[in-house]
Amino acid sequence: MEELPSITVSQREQFLVENDVFGMYSYFDTSDIATQKFMVEIQRDKQLDYLMNGLRQLGPSFSSLDANRPWVCYWIIHSIALLGESVDDDLENNAIDFLGRCQGSDGGYGGGPGQLPHLATSYAAVNTLVTLGGEKAFSSINREQMACFLRRMKDTNGGFRMHNMGEIDVRACYTAISIASILNIVDDELTRGLGDYILSCQTYEGGIGGEPGSEAHGGYTYCGLATMILINEVDRLNLDSLMNWVVHRQGVEMGFQGRTNKLVDGCYTFWQAAPCVLLQRFFSSQDMAPHGSSSRMSQGTDEDHEEYAHDEDDPEDSDEDDSDEDSDEDSGNGHQVHHTSTYIDRRIQPVFDSLGLQRYVLLCSQVADGGFRDKLRKPRDFYHTCYCLSGLSVAQHAWSKDEDTPPLTRDILGGYANHLEPVHLLHNVVMDRYNEAIEFFHRAA
Repeated sequence: MEELPSITVSQREQFLVENDVFGMYSYFDTSDIATQKFMVEIQRDKQLDYLMNGLRQLGPSFSSLDANRPWVCYWIIHSIALLGESVDDDLENNAIDFLGRCQGSDGGYGGGPGQLPHLATSYAAVNTLVTLGGEKAFSSINREQMACFLRRMKDTNGGFRMHNMGEIDVRACYTAISIASILNIVDDELTRGLGDYILSCQTYEGGIGGEPGSEAHGGYTYCGLATMILINEVDRLNLDSLMNWVVHRQGVEMGFQGRTNKLVDGCYTFWQAAPCVLLQRFFSSQDMAPHGSSSRMSQGTDEDHEEYAHDEDDPEDSDEDDSDEDSDEDSGNGHQVHHTSTYIDRRIQPVFDSLGLQRYVLLCSQVADGGFRDKLRKPRDFYHTCYCLSGLSVAQHAWSKDEDTPPLTRDILGGYANHLEPVHLLHNVVMDRYNEAIEFFHRAA
C-alpha cells in the first residue's frame, strides 16, 4: 500500500494559522450585532495608553533595540498621529532633544546617542520630527550635513549603502530618497543611476527584492516602487507584473503575506496595501487599466461593497439612490460626504479587498489591551502597531483617487468611529504633518 506523503512544516504552519483565523471569523459571524461592533472597534483609549506608556518608559527587555531607538520613537509617535492625537509638550521636547543627541556631527542619525549614523535610523528620526511638527522639530534637522551624509552613502552602482562600509540594498535607496525628498535636498548626484539599480532588483515574479538576484519581498517592493515614483522613473518598472505579484499576496485570511508561500503578517497591511493603492492611482492618472489583477479585485462595486459593514440599523448608509442629494453621513462624528457626480468621479475600486483586510487586522491583529500584533497567538509590539494602523489607514482610503478625497462611512469597517488619519503613501507620515513639513523645507531651501 502506497504511503501518503507527510505535510511539510510550512504547510502545517499555514493550516494552523488558517484554523485560528477562520475560527475567529466564525465566532464573529455568529455573534450578535453589539458584540460584532465591539470586536471591530479600534479601542482608542487602550491603544493610546499602550503607546504613551511606551514612549515614557520601556522595560529592560527592550535593551535589544538599543540601536533602533529612533525607530521606537517613530513607531509610537506615528501611531499616535494616525489616531488623531498628539503628545504633550514635555514628551515632544524630550523626543526632539533625544533625537538631537542621535544626530551625528557629520550628518545623519544613529540608533542612539554616539552611535554610527545609519540611513534607516535617519529615516526614522526625520519621520518622527516631521510627525511632531513645528519649527523646533524641523529646524533641529541639519539639512546641509544630512545632504553630505546622503552623498557619502551613494555608491557608484547607483544604489546607497545603509551606513559607512555597510550593505547596499533597496531599503537604503528608499530611506535616502525619502529623506531627501521631504527635506528638499534631492539633486542629480543622489538620483544618478538609482533607477537602474532598482530596476535590477525587480524579479521574474514581478515584485522587488532587496538586491539583484534576491526573492521578491513586500517591504522591498514598497521601498523600490516608492523610490521610483519619487525620482519620476516609475514607468521603467514592469508595472503589470508588479501589480499582479502584489495583489496575489492577499491570501485566504484576507491579510497580506510578505513573500510567496509565507504566512500572513499584520505588518504587510501597509507594506503591500500601499503599493496596491500607489499602482491603482498611477494607472488611473494615466487612464490605463492594470493587467493581471482582476482575480484579486475587491468584491462588489462602489454601490454594494458593504459585505462586512453590519450597518443594517443605519439608514444613512443606504446606497439605493446616488443622486446629488444623497449623502453618506455619520452624524455622531460630525462627518458628511455628499454623493455628487464630482465626488463619485474621485472614487476608484481598489485592486485588493480593502474591507477584508480591515477585518483581518481588527479581528486578528488588534490586542484588546492595546497594540497590534503579527497574527493570533503572537505578542503585540510597537512595530506591528505602527504598520497595522498605517495599513488600516491605507485600506480605509483605498476607494479614493487621491489624498484629498475622504472615505465614505461604508469604506471603513466599524464606521467613522474607526477613521484614521490619511498617510502620505510615499513617506508614511500623516498628510497634514507632511504638508506642514514640505512648506517649511521649501522655504528653507
